[in-house]
Amino acid sequence: MVTRFSGEVRGTVGLVPELRLVMDIEDDRFTAPEEAKSAPSILRRNQRRLTNWLRVSDGLVLALAIGGAHMLRYVFLPMPTKLGPEHPYLIAVSVLLWIGWMAALAMSRTRDPKVLDAGARQYQVVARASFHVFGWLAIITLVLRLPIMSRGYLLIAGTSGLLFLFASRRAWRAYVMHRRLHGAFMSDVLIIGGVRSAEMMAERFAADPSYGMRVTGVWVPDRIVSRGERFRYGDIDVPVLGAESDLGEALLVNSVLVNTVVVTDTEHLGHDGMRELAWALEGRDVDLLVAPNVIDVAGPRVHLEAHGNMPLIYLSGPRYSRARGLSRAIFDRGFAFLVLLASSPILLLAMLAVRLTSRGPVFYRSERIGEHGVPFQMYKLRTMVRDADQVREELVKHHMTDGPLFKMQNDPRVTTVGRFLRRYSIDELPQFINVLKGDMSVVGPRPPLRAEVETYSDTIRRRLLIKQGITGLWQVSGRSDLSWEDSVRLDLDYVENWSMLRDLQIIFRTLRAVLASRGAY
Repeated sequence: MVTRFSGEVRGTVGLVPELRLVMDIEDDRFTAPEEAKSAPSILRRNQRRLTNWLRVSDGLVLALAIGGAHMLRYVFLPMPTKLGPEHPYLIAVSVLLWIGWMAALAMSRTRDPKVLDAGARQYQVVARASFHVFGWLAIITLVLRLPIMSRGYLLIAGTSGLLFLFASRRAWRAYVMHRRLHGAFMSDVLIIGGVRSAEMMAERFAADPSYGMRVTGVWVPDRIVSRGERFRYGDIDVPVLGAESDLGEALLVNSVLVNTVVVTDTEHLGHDGMRELAWALEGRDVDLLVAPNVIDVAGPRVHLEAHGNMPLIYLSGPRYSRARGLSRAIFDRGFAFLVLLASSPILLLAMLAVRLTSRGPVFYRSERIGEHGVPFQMYKLRTMVRDADQVREELVKHHMTDGPLFKMQNDPRVTTVGRFLRRYSIDELPQFINVLKGDMSVVGPRPPLRAEVETYSDTIRRRLLIKQGITGLWQVSGRSDLSWEDSVRLDLDYVENWSMLRDLQIIFRTLRAVLASRGAY
């Protein structure tokens, strides 16, 4: 059955255009070349193969965890019991635990490729499924009064199994991300809506291949577009189709049948058109997404509600007070104290190296603007020659960014020791003293200079609504390699969507970025 939108606009000026659904029951295929029809199967085949490998790896790690717990509890660390480790009852319960755990992972759809793409959410789904297993096990044991297993065995099996599952998921996600850098596991996307929205979405997807999407076409079904109209991002030319094309032609872009359709502006289709689009894609193995034209709003602030049989997205406002709460203050000071204690030998050696290799003080103090515009003195190990600030103006012409932030690669003011300290961010360790004093947080926007703040617009000034941090979202997303606009966007994203879990993720990513020395100079 050929199902397409004819592109014919009905109604009069001022009315929402409607798209007529045209069906031909004599053919059940899109009018596309045979070689194009097999294209989506490449992605789906890779996804099915990944799901199968996840199933195998889950079975292996759970067998290792449960079998290891069985051996450790009943063989290597035996305790008085009426049953030996080889008793069929104990073995049967271990086998049933493995089967139940595998079933829980399957029923919770933890192996769905979309869940693997969800970042930290995939661990939440796996943990929830695992807790359900042990929760039901406890209920069954209590109700039926069965002495199923010792608590030590269950503790070992549950903890190790969950950790093994987390490690396995992380390894598979790393594998998928690596393949995406080489063009695999990518979903070809057709945008239905405006060209401007498509350009923005294409640039976002191209900037981070981990999204797993690439825009390959745009369909604006309620207007005629010029022949050969395209827009370009990176090395990709994206064709723009209009009312002269039907859905079959729009889905077939550059001889490749798309895997995902994203509607960025439902006004191009209208209510009936959206329903008919869903019907047209039914059974076509094409995902349908609707973009609400809301960007830089994190999941905790987004809630889907249904009113009048219509799905509505509720956006809760940012709650800056959470970032100033007692729990975060306790975490910041405790973490800072532990870091200073653990790094004290490295810090002492670095201080000695700075003192012996160049003239000037060991510490560099700089006025920075903190929360609500309050200035404070930020501490760092000195990495430049003495009086480096006095020659700053002479180097402004080498300014590497397009904003007020001054960053220069191969800065001649940096000493040899200072270059090493910067490479591994050792020079920033004294900033944990600022955290202990309450001037800064471990994670937050970058602390700006007064001269930078004087150039801020009202929008950029929102970076100062919470405490500035030693590390932040922009540092782990590219560090010094990011443009000024990207740095501001990421800082505002962090301020608007703060959460403690996000702080922990940024700290972990910071450790990886520092060890890899990415973007530091």
